[in-house]
Amino acid sequence: MYQPAITGTGVFTPTESISNDELVVAFNAYADKCNAENAAAIEAGEMAAMEHSSSEFIFKASGIERRYVMDKTGILDPDVMHPSLRQRGDDEPGIMAEMAVDACNKALAQAGISAGDIDLVICAASNLERAYPAVAIEVQNLLGTGGFAFDMNVACSSATFGIQAASDMVRAGSVKRAIVVNPEICSGHLEWRDRDCHFIFGDVCTAVVIEREADARGAIFTILSTRCATQFSNNIRNNNGFLRRSRPSGVVDRRDMQFMQNGRKVFKEVVPMVSAHILAHMADEGISPDRIKRLWLHQANKSMNDFIGKKVLGRVPQTEEQPNILQDYANTSSAGSIITFSKHSSDLQDGDIGVICSFGAGYSVGSVLVQRA
Repeated sequence: MYQPAITGTGVFTPTESISNDELVVAFNAYADKCNAENAAAIEAGEMAAMEHSSSEFIFKASGIERRYVMDKTGILDPDVMHPSLRQRGDDEPGIMAEMAVDACNKALAQAGISAGDIDLVICAASNLERAYPAVAIEVQNLLGTGGFAFDMNVACSSATFGIQAASDMVRAGSVKRAIVVNPEICSGHLEWRDRDCHFIFGDVCTAVVIEREADARGAIFTILSTRCATQFSNNIRNNNGFLRRSRPSGVVDRRDMQFMQNGRKVFKEVVPMVSAHILAHMADEGISPDRIKRLWLHQANKSMNDFIGKKVLGRVPQTEEQPNILQDYANTSSAGSIITFSKHSSDLQDGDIGVICSFGAGYSVGSVLVQRA
């Protein structure tokens, strides 16, 4: 058996971003247009008028101030309201693969190894560009890694589930080095025309190198333990799968083909589930809350994270103990906890212990206990 460790991380951040103010202008223009087109039905009481959004509403509901996206032009066009991404030819790299290669190269550089040293690529993300061939195999080809590659999807928990799969294989000796990459184009499955959720998501890609601790060439985070759990729920859902073209005749625009969630139920049910999961994981490994120096949580909603942090530590966490990147990146699904880990881990000292945790649709929750070494 070998001891797995995280030896490098990388983050690809799109060049385009959208502030809350920009987003509100576009949404309100769409709402006005929709209300004007349906004035008669609204007057007759057959449908409700769309409400305006506001930057104050968005920040209070989520803690988000801006988000990065792969295309802002289509999103901010009231006649489009979704990213306009060019269809790639079959002989061109896919957009997710391009994002992944950037993040992977940064992670490899931090680990001090080359792509040829990697013998496993896992592409773990909420929404993959296609059903097959696997995006991971395309990334493997573009990077020039050996071994094998595969895709996996556990929604917002994909990164931590991928880390568990990779670290288990490193521990067992079936691979020496792995890279888990999380390309998330969340803007493509968000319903930008829905006031309750039009502000939630952003785009990004993260990557994590996992290898045998004995082979590490610099500062590392030993993976002490991993734990994953799932429990079925329809409270977060996206029906836009590869069978979409088989939808009933005459149905043109089904709302449930994009991101949907029952926010109140999600908050009420997920917060205790995640808190209990982390605490049980720590207890089983003999780690008391006072030994936790850092919580790198899924970046979905600031209030959720505040509640989870308080429950896990038994007190209100200090800012540095539970860092947030939500205000700048918004919810980036599986990548959120890894962005936070990548940007807020280098200051820890040898022996310090932290928890990487992600959670989301499924319900799913994954936690990774790590120690600076």
